[in-house]
Amino acid sequence: MHDALYAQMRTLEDRHWWFTGRRRIVAEMIRRLDLPADARILDAGCGTGGNLPMLSTFGAPVGVEYDAGAADLARARGICPVVRGALPGAMPFAPQSFRLITLLDVLEHLEDDRASLQALGALLAPDGQLLLTVPAFPFLWGPHDEEHHHHRRYRARGLRAVIAATGLRPRWMSYYNSSLFPAVAAVRLMHKALPSAGRGAAADEVGGELALPPAPLNGLLQYLFAAERHLLGRVPLPVGVSLIAVLEKAPR
Repeated sequence: MHDALYAQMRTLEDRHWWFTGRRRIVAEMIRRLDLPADARILDAGCGTGGNLPMLSTFGAPVGVEYDAGAADLARARGICPVVRGALPGAMPFAPQSFRLITLLDVLEHLEDDRASLQALGALLAPDGQLLLTVPAFPFLWGPHDEEHHHHRRYRARGLRAVIAATGLRPRWMSYYNSSLFPAVAAVRLMHKALPSAGRGAAADEVGGELALPPAPLNGLLQYLFAAERHLLGRVPLPVGVSLIAVLEKAPR
């Protein structure tokens, strides 16, 4: 991503509905994993560190980030070590080091998604798990994806195929951000049909381009998004703006 986007992200990720809603969902999914109190946790592609405070409530996190400026911003939070690294081939950790790895809206940024998941699988302890989120549905591709240097959006079937080639397997997988899917799809399709008309609406991604909505709308969107945590992992949602999955090592 551009340096300016990292700086903007740092100012908004503690308040913007998309970040806060996703964080509540991820926290609920981790809570169900019943990790030991001292679990080592890796936040791969931690960006500016918005998830590190939450992860620290579940164990001992470490952040790894490719971008130097983003890593500095994450380190300045003072939560945990944040080191430089890159997927798939430059991860400065010993094999089987982590009980949990989070990869939150990172895989779409990586040219080689299969090799990157394989590299992370090698860092998982035998009973470790990887919590993954990615943007969904190629037809939703828009300016947000281009400005954030995404390489792809995923369908569930395609993501399963990528995972199957890595030595990992899904414990469960679901679309999510489903309640807002119709609005986001409408905005994205309008932008494709009428670029000049759709651009303004897309700029908030009914949230996406890191614009902070007015407080009442921000609160409502966070509530709608985060409410899905009560269903995820129990009921697969058929559509959504994103995908979420918990992966584990496949038996040999």
